[in-house]
Amino acid sequence: MRTVRTAVACALVTAALVAACGGDSITAPTVSLTPTQRLGLEAAQHAGCASCHGADFAGGVGPGWIGLAGSERPLVDGSTVVADRAYLIESIADPSAKRVAGYSLMMPGNSLSDTEIDQIVDYIEALG
Repeated sequence: MRTVRTAVACALVTAALVAACGGDSITAPTVSLTPTQRLGLEAAQHAGCASCHGADFAGGVGPGWIGLAGSERPLVDGSTVVADRAYLIESIADPSAKRVAGYSLMMPGNSLSDTEIDQIVDYIEALG
């Protein structure tokens, strides 16, 4: 009986985490994209970015991408930074460099190429 309860508890926790992270279903916002921005969306989908940044990139356990580019972001050290292209590239390439306040989970490292990171940033910029 204890094994059944443990299995059920694990299943519920797993389901909650998948729901909180957006699962595998990606419903990217409808915006007009250039070919490079579309490649950025595809790279983000392939890398699993939506699992934390939201199925529609509006946010989840990680910051949303809609309206991110050019916005001011509070950091855990108490400072703020403008989410310009250089910051976005740095944040994807080295997630621990400047952590955004209000998010308890650390963005994991990734194996994205410089080209893929540039394309993802192009996509983030297309989201406003």
